[in-house]
Amino acid sequence: MTITKQQIVQWLEDSADVFQNEQDFLTELDREIGDSDHGLNMNRGFQKVKEKLPSVADKDIGTILKTTGMTLLSSIGGASGPLYGTFFIRAATSVIAKEELNLVELTKMLQDGMDGIVQRGRAEVGDKTMIDTWNGIMTSLKQDQNISVYDALNTAVANAEVAMKSTIPMQARKGRASYLGERSIGHQDPGATSTYLLFTALRNASAQ
Repeated sequence: MTITKQQIVQWLEDSADVFQNEQDFLTELDREIGDSDHGLNMNRGFQKVKEKLPSVADKDIGTILKTTGMTLLSSIGGASGPLYGTFFIRAATSVIAKEELNLVELTKMLQDGMDGIVQRGRAEVGDKTMIDTWNGIMTSLKQDQNISVYDALNTAVANAEVAMKSTIPMQARKGRASYLGERSIGHQDPGATSTYLLFTALRNASAQ
């Protein structure tokens, strides 16, 4: 079983809908420990991606992802623009010219994207950022390389949810939230949450 470029496009379109629907939820999370703009920024950025997708939907997966990254870089403010933009640009590097991906290729694509975020944001597991969710996702996928793409993604979604919620008791060590010190404890990280929503949309698209 593979994931096709049509499913990649579906993932990105669905993500735009998800971030539109969850804008207020993400904004509320960010109001507690950030700048109150994460929901607005994610919605704005992915609406721009959705507008751009028809012009690249017939291209290879690498081109689709790179275009997504460049669009997010130019349309999202705050920290999330550079981080998510870098994720998609780096994810594109190993899938240039590919029309579909097996699980090994998909895992590498996502790992490359996560590595880009780490290099850009200098965050580690336990810092109360999106890296906590990405680490949960990648750990799960690497353990499940001999099952179907959907089953692997489905298991990884469950792990992503656990990882996302694990940020609640953490004290933030990166970004605006780190300025709050111990007051950041008890709040779910907005970036960890948007990563969970983004990855869940990928799982859902893989079933279509």
